[in-house]
Amino acid sequence: MLGTIREIVDNNVILDLTIDITKQANLLNLHVIFEDNGTKIVGEIVNSTKTTLKINIVGEIKEGRFLPGISSKPSFKSTTRIVNMEELALILGPMEPTDKEVTFGTSNIYQNYKINVDINGFFSNHFAILGNSGAGKSFSVSRILQNVFADSKKSPVGAHVIMFDAYGEYTRALGNIDKVNPNMHYKTYTTNPENAMSEILNIPLWLLGVDDLALLLDVTTPNQIPIIEKALSLVNILTGDDPDVIKYKNDIIARAVLDILLSGHQSTKIRDQVIAVLTKFNTEDLSLDAKIVQPGYTRTFKQCLYIDKTGKLMEMELVVNFVKQFIMDDFNLEDRPEKFIAYTLKDLETAMDFALISEGILKSDKVYDYANVLSVRLHTLANSPNHVFFDSNAYINKETFLDRLFTNMNGQRCQIVNFNISYIEDRLAKVITKIISKLIFDTAVTNENRGSVPYHIIIEEAHRYVQKDTDTEILGYNIFDRITKEGRKYGVLLGLITQRPSELSDTAISQCSNFVILRTLHPKDLTYIKDMVPSITMEVANQLKSLKPGNAIAFGSAFKVPINMQFQKADPEPLSNNVDIKNIWYKTN
Repeated sequence: MLGTIREIVDNNVILDLTIDITKQANLLNLHVIFEDNGTKIVGEIVNSTKTTLKINIVGEIKEGRFLPGISSKPSFKSTTRIVNMEELALILGPMEPTDKEVTFGTSNIYQNYKINVDINGFFSNHFAILGNSGAGKSFSVSRILQNVFADSKKSPVGAHVIMFDAYGEYTRALGNIDKVNPNMHYKTYTTNPENAMSEILNIPLWLLGVDDLALLLDVTTPNQIPIIEKALSLVNILTGDDPDVIKYKNDIIARAVLDILLSGHQSTKIRDQVIAVLTKFNTEDLSLDAKIVQPGYTRTFKQCLYIDKTGKLMEMELVVNFVKQFIMDDFNLEDRPEKFIAYTLKDLETAMDFALISEGILKSDKVYDYANVLSVRLHTLANSPNHVFFDSNAYINKETFLDRLFTNMNGQRCQIVNFNISYIEDRLAKVITKIISKLIFDTAVTNENRGSVPYHIIIEEAHRYVQKDTDTEILGYNIFDRITKEGRKYGVLLGLITQRPSELSDTAISQCSNFVILRTLHPKDLTYIKDMVPSITMEVANQLKSLKPGNAIAFGSAFKVPINMQFQKADPEPLSNNVDIKNIWYKTN
């Protein structure tokens, strides 16, 4: 017996010691049992003096199970003792893993006690791994995944882990997992077009929907969305092998020109706008050089735009009638059957231009300002090195794309797919992360056998990509918020790894059920963690500031109580070591 209860305030118990604590091993953070008539209340020692202990109540052992939380308080007549090994296994989990658990690390409180975590408890929920730079986040993630995938006795062949690798760290740690467990395979995509060792990341452009293109083109107002919708409708027409493609082009150009001709503006403005449109958009039939034939003479379209001395277009009626002949009254984009073809950014750029004139970009300066920027951004992307991430030659559908995504060059199914996004700037990396995550989520949602193909999306430096941004205002949702709110029931789980949790989307982090927190120093982040993470006390929050690298405190549905543990060093290690300044500075030639 440790002592007698002097005081119970809220969930804290003050115990007067009846033992000489100076002759005991360190008691801090050990668990104790308050026992009375078969009732076992569990507490954790959080503070001590030579004569007293402060103990937080953390749960109760009932009918051979540990129930976390506070449902009752100990009586003053309770006897108080340290937990035994059988009780400890109920609180921390079994010391030796079964086929239901995976080893995370070892307890920092109970010597050599392995922390084995229920697989469903952790991996069936969203999770976050937090900690300062250098605290050991990538080492910890690598160690967890190595422990999951290296055990050939229980190979998770049905796993689909997608990693967005912000620094290109994880290939060294996980790339040879098949050498340890031949049943497991790893694949990496690179954003470095010069790297012949890995497949180049490529998302076929035609798999992108309106929302994806809105992200890619950095849409800033909902008014730009209809233009993208129109461009997507037109690209299949203008790019395909439809024999009437010229007719469709003529119809779009003619409607734009006719709108200008009948706008009521001054003749000089009408003429200049018509010339501007037909200079950029034209066909052999409808252009500035098109022949307008009248009895006795023939003139070009441009010649018919002559303005007389009174300031009027002399041949307005003639020009209007010529243009009208190209308009197809029965042409309706919405009535056309959907076609599935391959197209490039250049093709989409052409379609975007036709969509812009179709939307009357030249009739309003206001429309021009918000609409033309889409064309400029698309043109910039199409002519930048980044076009290789979206331009493809041969058509494949979404199902084939996803199948290839998880298949290596030897035709083997890969359980881990790593996207090394370290070679591209943050804005594009953020967009690609969102597009692929949305593609996976949409696929899972349409799976009739809900949750039968689970996907784990792990995002390194998540504060760069999972943010409270303008997506909700523009699109009506943020894909990461949607995944964290809805993904669990479809088997799409998010893993957020970050050194700045306070910069994450509040919605996304609030939906995480499990937290592994390494050393954290920033006061704003500590406050955020304390407010956001359930079951965390001020005593535990203060411990976060002094954790050694590779040490963490774990909370959540997979952990019945907060667990202070140490991860075994990843082997092999991720590529995340500090620069060896001493050897570089003082190396000899």
